[in-house]
Amino acid sequence: MEVYTGKLALITGGTSGIGYALAEKLIQRGTHVAILARHADMLESSVLSLAKHKTHDSQKIISIQADVTQRKILNLRLEEFSSQHGIPDIVINSAGVAHPGTFSMLKPEIFDWMMNVNYFGTVNILKYFVPPMQKRRSGTIVNISSIAGFIGIYGYTAYGASKFAVSGFSDALRSELKPYGIQVSVVFPPDTQTPQLEYESQFKPFITKELSGSAKLMSSDQVAEIILNQVARKKYIIIPGSEGKLLYFLRNLLGSALYPVMDLFIKMAIKKIKLGS
Repeated sequence: MEVYTGKLALITGGTSGIGYALAEKLIQRGTHVAILARHADMLESSVLSLAKHKTHDSQKIISIQADVTQRKILNLRLEEFSSQHGIPDIVINSAGVAHPGTFSMLKPEIFDWMMNVNYFGTVNILKYFVPPMQKRRSGTIVNISSIAGFIGIYGYTAYGASKFAVSGFSDALRSELKPYGIQVSVVFPPDTQTPQLEYESQFKPFITKELSGSAKLMSSDQVAEIILNQVARKKYIIIPGSEGKLLYFLRNLLGSALYPVMDLFIKMAIKKIKLGS
């Protein structure tokens, strides 16, 4: 899409999963792309892979080694980046972590970790970039939440809270930045086939697996394509996949009446555990 041609995009978590898929598709659209992540080796290999998709030789692919939770060091890296390349036209907050488990089993440190990466990591990035975007009176911000960011899911007390935070933050930010001509979009992806999903699958309680077992997985490429198409159309709420859209519709339609339905599914999963014991 021409809307992305020649623009500069910065993507956190850009070395894997949805973040990498977004970087690849933006490169293919003629965008200059900066990917931000913690690990130098993954950054290096990702830049080499992304270079294969360049549409012209002058297209920039920039790596930024930083941790979104370390605000002081992060600001130094972002200062180095912006002094050389300017303020991005597009900022995509895709860095995220998930570690499921029931509330009683999860250590407090898990809650800290997920809130720091998923929520405060998003805040830290935008704390740096929003003021110059306001001064410029233009920009696009894309925050990645989750289906667990609008509906409470068994086994995701820590993750869900951090993604609800991203959703609420995005709601308020959208209204504040609209007068400045800055577009904000929030994305609620379903379960997506990524290294992150493989990691969290080993910690999912049985009931959580039962609840998500029938859901159809989407690929990172599919999710990324939908995100970019919807952002180009200036959509605020972006929900890839029909199942996510249905859940969002039911939550808004039924309100608290949705809870007995979810409780029924949980009871059915518990019954399976008892039958198997």
